[in-house]
Formats: sequence, structure tokens, C-alpha cells
Amino acid sequence: MALTYYKTEDQVLLAVDCIIFGFDEEELKLVLVKRSMEPERGKWSLIGGFMKKDEDLDQAAARVLETLTGLSDIYMEQLYAYSKVDRDPGQRTVSVAYFALIDVASHQFEGVQLETAQWFPLSQAPHLIFDHNAMVEKAVARLRRRAMTMPIGFELLPEKFTMRQLQALYESILDKKLDKRNFINKFKSLDVLIRLDEKDMTVARKGAYLYRFDKEKYDRKVEEGFSFKL
Repeated sequence: MALTYYKTEDQVLLAVDCIIFGFDEEELKLVLVKRSMEPERGKWSLIGGFMKKDEDLDQAAARVLETLTGLSDIYMEQLYAYSKVDRDPGQRTVSVAYFALIDVASHQFEGVQLETAQWFPLSQAPHLIFDHNAMVEKAVARLRRRAMTMPIGFELLPEKFTMRQLQALYESILDKKLDKRNFINKFKSLDVLIRLDEKDMTVARKGAYLYRFDKEKYDRKVEEGFSFKL
């Protein structure tokens, strides 16, 4: 598409950066890569790329994520736009950050083009290039708010999970210990879980019942005015 109008206006690059959170039954993790180009070549970075002329932002973020990691059809949410003039020393660039949620055990990086991709516990993530640390901090804050008011936490769990796994997830997201009895009672009161006739026999002698999030029931309850709140 030729540049017909606005020829006298400054042309600015538009990028997308993806903050990928995962949970491995113990702690919240983050996918980082070593940057393969200058500036800041070889330093740790979020996964990102540039928007093309025939894409909108959501399409660009989905393409970048799938092209570089093989991940598709996962929860993604637009986070914030970063536009400081000197944020990228390579060229004047505005970046729109997205965050994505996956269950580490259920998603493998098939067809990954990033040999340097690595999971880091959130608490042990290295310093990142540009303003990527600020992006991660804002994404964590958004995730904490969302987890208290929406059932997006289940995106980080396998389809079947124990209450212990569910509590460990929320403790990891919120970065604090939760009272077991209060936590279980609260989730039971929400009435959005199905207890299965299956047990995880690896966690105790008698095993622990497995649960599944009932999305259809949750959607019906929302239509009736239900509010998910922990």
C-alpha cells in the first residue's frame, strides 16, 4: 500500500511485545529470549516483532507469538502502549504490550524459531532490555487484578487439577500464602467447579480429588448477573 496521504508526517515503527506467563504446579514463570539483533544483541528480552501494514494489533501479536513459539489459540490480552521517545535506541518505535497465559505442561513450543527461549521463575527473571521490565511489572499487576475478578487463572492450569494446585496457583499469582480452609470454601461458594470421580494418587495416600472449571455454567451465571470475586 503506497503512502498517499500524510507524506509530511513522521513515520514511526509499531511493535508488539508478548509477556508469556506459565505455571508449572509450583510457581509462576515467564518466557524470555536472548535478543538476536542489535541494539542490545545477546541480552534477555520479551518475545516481540513489528506490526505489518495488513494487520491490526491483535493479529500482529498472535502472528508473532505463533511464528516464534508455535503457540496459538491461547489467552491473550492487550496491556499497554509504550511510547517514550528514547525507549528503543535502534529507531523511533512505539510498542504495544500483550500478556498471554498458558499451562506449561500442556503447551510445548512446537516449531519454535527461538533457540534461546527459556522459562524463568518470575522472582528470578534477569534484567531485560529497553522498558521490558516495566512491561512485566504492569502485566503482573494486571494479572493479579484479573485473577481476583475473572476466572482467567484456569488458563494456567491443566484441564483437570487438584484444589492444592489451584491454591498454589493463586498463591503464586498473589505472592502470598492463603488459608487453605477459607480458600476452598470461597471457591466452593462460587459454584463454578466440577468435582470429578478421579483422584491424583501422587499427592497423598488416599489421593486428592480432581476438579474441572465449568465454563458453560460460569457463562450462564454471568448472564444472570453473577460476579466472580475472590
